[in-house]
Amino acid sequence: MDAVIMSGSELAKSMRQEIEAEVQEFITKHGFAPSVAVVRAGEDPASVSYSNALKKAFGARGLGFTLHTLPESASQDEIVELVAKLNAESSVHGIMVQEPLPKGIDESIVKDALSPDKDVDGVHPVNTGRLAQAAPVGRPPMVGPFFVPATPAGGMEILKQYKVSLQGKHAVVVGRSTIVGKPMSLLLLRENASVSMCHSQTEDLPGLCRTADILCAAVGRANMIKGDWIKPGAVVIDFGVNFVEDKMTGDVDFEEAVKVAGMITPVPGGTGPMTNIMLMKNVIEAANRQVRSN
Repeated sequence: MDAVIMSGSELAKSMRQEIEAEVQEFITKHGFAPSVAVVRAGEDPASVSYSNALKKAFGARGLGFTLHTLPESASQDEIVELVAKLNAESSVHGIMVQEPLPKGIDESIVKDALSPDKDVDGVHPVNTGRLAQAAPVGRPPMVGPFFVPATPAGGMEILKQYKVSLQGKHAVVVGRSTIVGKPMSLLLLRENASVSMCHSQTEDLPGLCRTADILCAAVGRANMIKGDWIKPGAVVIDFGVNFVEDKMTGDVDFEEAVKVAGMITPVPGGTGPMTNIMLMKNVIEAANRQVRSN
């Protein structure tokens, strides 16, 4: 029997209505909409496509969106100066700096320049540090408020909406990036899962994957995780975005995995649609925090 398909597309449809209601409530109370500013240096095709998609998605929900572009030749000081300017603008509630940045730019310096309160992508060291130090869900958080990167947050929302129990389960995360693998591991740990974080260099990676009750793929290699890497009945979250002959595919070999897993996200239509949803929620939350502090 094939796995249950956990559709991020369907979940996103219902959550868009929730977001529209939250935005209208905010506008009614404060007289303006939560707004995000996106910074892009250069014209990387994937970045251009993504910012266009964000503009359309935010506008459709009633959220504010402004794009600030710099040339490929922009210096680090110019990018940091723009970020600092946006930090100071009260009409901007969230800031995203698109990657890749031009060659020669130290992205850590650019991330450090962001206001943690406007870092709706969850990349500032304050936000990543607070996530790492936060107590398990249900206990006092022990840290100040923070933002979580939208992609792993979307993966967690899918697990929540499909009522996947995490407490005491063994979760294996394949991938160690700062925007997906690491934060996903920490989010699972906060929900009382026992987490193994591994990567392409892990010894006997297939064997470790077979021990997972929840398997999360975020390694960036098309169809790397095969059906026989998956424990029968496991829940599989595929964050992979790869293109094989112009066809989008995940890190998991879906055709094999769907015959073994108990539940699985497809690519496309799985975690991808949830990323923008969680980014919108972060922008609304940032706006609410800022008006409360004024």
